[in-house]
Amino acid sequence: MKRRTFFAAVAAAGLTAAAGCTTTPTQPDIVDILAANDEFSTLVAAVGAADLAGTLKGDGPFTVFAPTNAAFEKLPAGTVETLLQPENQGQLASILTYHVVPGAVTSDQLAGQRLNVETVQGQTVHIDARHGVRVNGARVIQADVAGRNGVIHVIDSVLLPN
Repeated sequence: MKRRTFFAAVAAAGLTAAAGCTTTPTQPDIVDILAANDEFSTLVAAVGAADLAGTLKGDGPFTVFAPTNAAFEKLPAGTVETLLQPENQGQLASILTYHVVPGAVTSDQLAGQRLNVETVQGQTVHIDARHGVRVNGARVIQADVAGRNGVIHVIDSVLLPN
């Protein structure tokens, strides 16, 4: 299926944000949730270009720190366009998997803590949840969006691995 058709079909699924993090089999998965919200169109395009949609539609569970379009706009001019080029798929996949932590971690599990957590990419992110939640300095602006296969925390900056 062509990427544009895939994302159009996924977007038709609709956005579901649960108050808690309890999931049910009828809930959309992480990709469905992101694709249904225009604020994540850059992230969804990147997930497609990196060929990670199938993984993020898998059983999980995953915790995704999801940068908004505005977060991507903070990157230097041309960065996103360069990363979306086929020859940069590996670098893009590395950046995106740096935003994913195995398991479903909710904000109440993080509250009051400072910790380093290993990402799917292999490096760690620093989480400071003593006053709100920050991940490597990026602020969580919406927490605990529950999906069938994990949880999304919306962040205001793109996380870049070392």
